[in-house]
Amino acid sequence: MRLSRRTAPLPLAVAFLITLAYQAVPQARVPADEQDPAEHFGAACWVRVLDSEVTAYCRNPYPETDHLSLHIECARWWDIDTDRARVAAGPARTVRLAGRCWKEVQEAWVSHRRGS
Repeated sequence: MRLSRRTAPLPLAVAFLITLAYQAVPQARVPADEQDPAEHFGAACWVRVLDSEVTAYCRNPYPETDHLSLHIECARWWDIDTDRARVAAGPARTVRLAGRCWKEVQEAWVSHRRGS
């Protein structure tokens, strides 16, 4: 696409105006001394349900150990729901949690507890 001499400065002017408008919006920032250290805890978990099997991968990016437990709620009333034993996810570690139902899985989640 070739721009004529009249319309060539138009994209530059639009980009300039967008930049000015972005800089004019006040940016909310929290000073470092006012940040809550309690919010820097907890591994990020990805839970995958495939038929009757559940797999969770949890990555802990924080310096405090996170104790994780996988909870599985089965869809059938006669199928036993499970709560797995806690696994320690140390700093910068990834852990794998797994479990299953006999038939369908209704819900699965991971709970967190601060380490000692």
